[in-house]
Amino acid sequence: MKILGLALAAVLAFGAVPAAASPHWTVCDGSCSFAVPSGDYEIEVVLGGRDAGSTGLDVEARRIALAPVDTKPGQYVHRSVTVEVRTPEGMPSGEDGPGTAGLQVRLTGTAPQPVRIAVTPKPRAPRIFVISDSTAADWTNLPKNGWAQALPENFRAGPSVRNYAQSGASTVSYLADPRYFPRVRPMVRPGDEVLIQLAHNDKQTTEDVYRANLATLIDGVRAQGGFAVLVTPPVRHRFGADGKLTPLGLVVNNLGVDLPAVMRDVARQRKTPLLDLTARSQALVEGLGEAASWALYLTLAHDGVDDATHLSRYGAEQYAALVARAMAQARLPLSQFLRPERL
Repeated sequence: MKILGLALAAVLAFGAVPAAASPHWTVCDGSCSFAVPSGDYEIEVVLGGRDAGSTGLDVEARRIALAPVDTKPGQYVHRSVTVEVRTPEGMPSGEDGPGTAGLQVRLTGTAPQPVRIAVTPKPRAPRIFVISDSTAADWTNLPKNGWAQALPENFRAGPSVRNYAQSGASTVSYLADPRYFPRVRPMVRPGDEVLIQLAHNDKQTTEDVYRANLATLIDGVRAQGGFAVLVTPPVRHRFGADGKLTPLGLVVNNLGVDLPAVMRDVARQRKTPLLDLTARSQALVEGLGEAASWALYLTLAHDGVDDATHLSRYGAEQYAALVARAMAQARLPLSQFLRPERL
């Protein structure tokens, strides 16, 4: 912020940042790359220009770091967000490739303007970890999107959203596979929040095993000094003739186990905060109706596939907003960093 004051004054006065006055600022037009090692970084940007614009930021594996910000001709605004750089960029299995070394930033929006950007290491940033499946994952390649892929846009600089959601993961596989919980658990520091949303792939998991696995995840996070938070799964786009979601849509598994209900009970018994994404997404989807709510998911017309489980970019943003609002209402400590305009 000390150097930013000089840089921002220069932008307002001259429309550009003189390199001599602020050597850490870079002009980014379209996309840019920063040769930095793995870790957490604060990205500061000055948005705007001589023309009207609408400019946002995607980073790394299509993570939405900043929703597009509208600026008037000659207007300049400052925004900042904290992000994680890692290898692989996307899911922890690396199934969609390792990605590109360093920090990748891409401008988004309907009329993106070149931005002035600075990247600063934040090794002690608080973190929000996400332990989940494909419905939350960082999808490097289109058309699928995960809600946690869009979660960073809801936060100002401060916490880093570390999304370790993995396609195909269940409570069973996430605990057993060394690439998942055995990797994430040692990273958790005191005060970090860990959002746990695993259910969609527990199709054959008995209720007793599911309860035990959730308890193991909670205990593992707490042993590190972390703050475990259970998140019930987002609904599937599966409607019945009555215009309501079916049991399959509400994530009742093949054994008849109502997984969101079990998660709610485990949260109560273990005195663990719960974000009820199932109830919130059900209200959204049923409120829109069967036809209109398809916009939240993947469709043949727009994505080349009808997919009642995975989200469009729009759907990921809408569900991430539901999670952010639930975090605020639950008064989770790191919710203090949520952008008020996103709530």
